[in-house]
Amino acid sequence: MTVTPSRAEGEDTASRAGTRHGTGAWANDAAPATGAGGPAGDAERPAPAAATTRRAPAGGTGRHRRTKRRGRAAGGAIPVPGARVAPTDAPAGVAADNAAGVAPPSRGFLARATMITAVLSIAGALLGLGRDQALAHLFGAGTETDAFLVAWTVPEVAATLLIEDGMAFVLVPAFSLAVARRARGAAGDPVRALVAGTLPRLVLAFVAAAALLMAGAPYLVAVLAPGLPDPELAVDCTRLTATCVLSFGLAGYCSAALRAHRRFLAPAAIYVAYNTGIIAVMFVLGGRWGVRSAALGVAVGGCLMVAAQAPSLARQLFGRRRPMPACDPVPAGAPAAEAAPEPDASAGSPAARSASPLDSPNLALITPVLFFALCRQSQVLIERFLASNLPSGAISHLNYAQKVAQIPMTLSLMLCTVTFPVLAQALAEGDTERARARVERDVAVASCVLLLGAAAVFACAPQIIELLFQRGAFNAGDTSATAAVMRVYSVGLLGHTLVGALVRTYFSAGRPTWYPLAAMTAGIVATTWIGVGTVEAWGVCGIAAANAVGITVTAVLLLTGMGERRSVRIHTRRVVHELSKPVRAAVCAATAGALCASRVDSPVLALVAGGLTVTLVYVLLLRVLGVQAVAPAFRTVLRSVTRRLPHARSR
Repeated sequence: MTVTPSRAEGEDTASRAGTRHGTGAWANDAAPATGAGGPAGDAERPAPAAATTRRAPAGGTGRHRRTKRRGRAAGGAIPVPGARVAPTDAPAGVAADNAAGVAPPSRGFLARATMITAVLSIAGALLGLGRDQALAHLFGAGTETDAFLVAWTVPEVAATLLIEDGMAFVLVPAFSLAVARRARGAAGDPVRALVAGTLPRLVLAFVAAAALLMAGAPYLVAVLAPGLPDPELAVDCTRLTATCVLSFGLAGYCSAALRAHRRFLAPAAIYVAYNTGIIAVMFVLGGRWGVRSAALGVAVGGCLMVAAQAPSLARQLFGRRRPMPACDPVPAGAPAAEAAPEPDASAGSPAARSASPLDSPNLALITPVLFFALCRQSQVLIERFLASNLPSGAISHLNYAQKVAQIPMTLSLMLCTVTFPVLAQALAEGDTERARARVERDVAVASCVLLLGAAAVFACAPQIIELLFQRGAFNAGDTSATAAVMRVYSVGLLGHTLVGALVRTYFSAGRPTWYPLAAMTAGIVATTWIGVGTVEAWGVCGIAAANAVGITVTAVLLLTGMGERRSVRIHTRRVVHELSKPVRAAVCAATAGALCASRVDSPVLALVAGGLTVTLVYVLLLRVLGVQAVAPAFRTVLRSVTRRLPHARSR
């Protein structure tokens, strides 16, 4: 799109038209090498004399370039055709971005990407509730559901390792670096080379792991739930759910690659496809197969997760490359700078530290990530191990309460999911200041959003469970037990959110670190000790309390351990001080909301009254306490609602 020049610009252009027009020295607005068609050398072509300033097409970088003549006049190097340059007054982080070949995304892009991710995540969460409702309606909360939920441990662990945490912490930085190298015009295609070097080996590992789980299902069930009344049913379900190791692994691989390309629609839709498959299979085969139909639904849903992303990834790898979306254009007439140099790849430089291990993810980098993800997921294993010796239905009560309570956490971490590639790129380039600002902003916004949801969950837990699940085989006693557990879980939601937001910084720097694993181990030890000590007296509520305390211990250790040696040095005291404000607001809002909800008999009206009270009190107290984290983000999202979502196209 050509931008009409100002009068002065037009006169200046006209006076120089004879020397510039037709010389081929004008570097115009052709698409960048990242995802744009053709080599960088094809990007340069003569421009009309009247067009002094151009912006990049939608989704491009909008960065200006200098002509040969202007470069010589300034005494600088002659611009390389197709090279990115930064404005002279741009901060160091922008220059580093251009050196890497991928400009940083604008706030508007991050807001729109977060919005589309949140919308699809909400849809996936609602379908997840529908899945749990169907499970409760068809099979209740008893022996059958307990057996299935033991088998459900396999997809839960697989999702953590292969989609949400483990592989994402390694592959998103790896693909981000490969995309940046492709943008700089590296020989061949670094992205395809990364896929060729990693995908075949990972597929073999996934197949072997799935086969091992199927063969060892009886032993796995005996270890996970030794007191289960019907272990054979759990074994059958486990063999069906074991197939998700392969499908989840492929889905996680696709998600990491697409997010590094700043494509968020397909990765955000995977849980919509997954839960749709489970619900459909349960209703079609539930009468014939019983709870085994839910396990078969997990297998079908996993295949749908891959199918939802495969076309988009294929277009990124083998189709015509398109520009990276949504970077802030430079205003017309802004000064330009020379092409930024390649990052120093000498030993000890930030570029070298990040490039070497991420070129092809190695064992030293992957091992602490996988162990951390396994250790984090072991909280669920400990819960089910302890609950297997309680009366029938205890595992089901824990599961239903946890699934509902974690919805606010899932939504609050959407921003962190979108900004993870941005953080990985900043750390890979050694731009610690931009990384620090990104981490602090993400923690503040995610915590504020989470605490509002946690306060609502605590205040209206009985009404939420009654409206969602109390029908069919799920009775009033199940509602009461599940609501009590959910209130205890809500206390630990801030810890879960902080762990999810902070651990990305430890695993994004391109070097192995064992500190997150040590922090998570300390939390698991606390969970185990407290759970064993309280399960007899408090039952499932004691198990939930152990979970909350354990994850909070891990969050505190991760927050206090932030530093340049391990990840990113943040202003810990300031972050803690700012976090204390929404925490106080959430406690007051939850108390007021619970009092209002308890005075209304109708569950629907009680939920409305409690929810409105929580929201009003929380927002009012945030304003009184001077919390500044949410307002800018809200304004950015509001401005973006009516805009086109260029990143939302499934490419």
